[in-house]
This record gives sequence, structure tokens and C-alpha cells, in this order.
Amino acid sequence: MTATDVAPFRVVFVCTGNICRSPMAEVVFREFADASGLGARVASTSAGTGDWHVGEQADLRTIAALERAGYDGAHHRARQFTHADFARSDLVVALDRSHERILRGWARTEGDADKIALLLSFDPSAHTLDVPDPYYAGPGMFDEVLGMIESASRALFRQLEPAIRPLP
Repeated sequence: MTATDVAPFRVVFVCTGNICRSPMAEVVFREFADASGLGARVASTSAGTGDWHVGEQADLRTIAALERAGYDGAHHRARQFTHADFARSDLVVALDRSHERILRGWARTEGDADKIALLLSFDPSAHTLDVPDPYYAGPGMFDEVLGMIESASRALFRQLEPAIRPLP
């Protein structure tokens, strides 16, 4: 799919509670799109497979890690992924294989399932397919996870950029 002036390319990043990993990916991917001048051609959102944190801010350690790296995650509010997200997204990016399994179970059509990808699958330097959950760890783990997300999001954006860049 390519983005048009009317409909931007829509990406949703999915983790467990939508307060750590997926908000990081949403913010980082959005920054890459904005920095390239393609921000209007990309819609970046995030969601969780669970509903435990719906309406809450991102974890304070997530916000702090983002701030240390020059990003703003303060406006995020957690939400749960729904079946409607398949219809309103061009790409559904899971942060680990457990999220991928859940999303594939929720997919109602082959088209929905075809939209699902693992974030780290885009990063050729990644040594795993799972972005670890930093929730039960200290601030250092949040920084490490952010680094993994930045690397994979950069690779994902490079792959998508030719399809979303307007034709000359």
C-alpha cells in the first residue's frame, strides 16, 4: 500500500498494556516520519493486547527514557487494540511473539493477518525477535529497550519510506 494525500500510511504498534514498549515505538516512529518531512503521510498509534491500563499515561520510566533520548511521550494515553484497528491500519506491529500470537488469533481475515509483523524482524542487527518487557526492571532496561526500538523503527521506516514518499 502507498499513502496518498487523503489517507496516510497507518501503523499501530502493539504490546501488552500500552504503557512501555508500544508507546515508545509510536513516538519514535512518529519522530522518524516528522524528521524526514513525511509526518503528514504517516499515522502512528499504539495499543495494548490487555485493558489493564486503558486511559493511563505511559509508565513514568517510559516517559523518562523517551525524554533522555529527546522524545516527548507525555501525551500518550493507553488503549486496548480492537478488531477495528485491523480495518484502520495498514500495518500492525507486534513488539514480541506473544503479542503476534494474540493478534493472529484476533485476525478475522487473511488480510488482517497479513498486516501483522514483529518490530524486530525489520532490524537485521537484532539478535532476537522479542523486545523485552522492561516493566519489572529498572530505568536502565527502559533505555536498552528504547535503543532496540529505535534501531528497528529506523529500519522499518527506511523500508516504508519509498512507498509513502510522494511521487515527483
